[in-house]
Amino acid sequence: MLADQYFLIAHEDRTGRSRLHPRATGLGLAAALLGELVLEGRIGVTDGDLVILDRHPPSDALAHDILDLLIAQPSHREVRVWLQFLAQDAAVRVGERLMRLGAVEPVTRRKMLGSTMTLYMPNNAAQRNAAAWAPARLANLLVRGVPMSVSDRMLAGLVAATGLTRHVLYDYDMHREAFHSLTDAIVSLPGDLRELIEYTESTVGSALTVGRR
Repeated sequence: MLADQYFLIAHEDRTGRSRLHPRATGLGLAAALLGELVLEGRIGVTDGDLVILDRHPPSDALAHDILDLLIAQPSHREVRVWLQFLAQDAAVRVGERLMRLGAVEPVTRRKMLGSTMTLYMPNNAAQRNAAAWAPARLANLLVRGVPMSVSDRMLAGLVAATGLTRHVLYDYDMHREAFHSLTDAIVSLPGDLRELIEYTESTVGSALTVGRR
């Protein structure tokens, strides 16, 4: 699943912590969840709005929940609004889906002032190898310049839009050609997915700018 792959790339496999500002990670995951519905033909994106195309429930429980939310709110269609709304708990919801798949385990950490937080992280060798393979697999596709699935091209676009590129293509000299492949992958996406990436990038930029004030 698109959001699962994004989650594994966006979090450190040794600590479970986000590689980005949590707001950026949340927005990237929110976009990935919407992207899953676009890929399944359940929704489309047109001029900044989400459009319901097929009300039949997806087989995945989380995708089903997201589609139900969209259907239940017909007066709210702006992509930016849904990105911000879904970003609030996207990391938890995707983390729990990965936990059900056996890819991560919940780990509780104590924060300052006695509060706690739950991280979803790989805790054994097989899980850590799978998590480490997520960015390596994407880098390998981009370096080789081979034809990529629409889902992988969307994943590459979200990686670029949220600032994760340096964690996938970490060596400029070794990955120089891959940066061209990355651009080509995004440009070749269907229009609604490309639009979703553009709104994700601008929403991440706005959220981080507000956070610095």
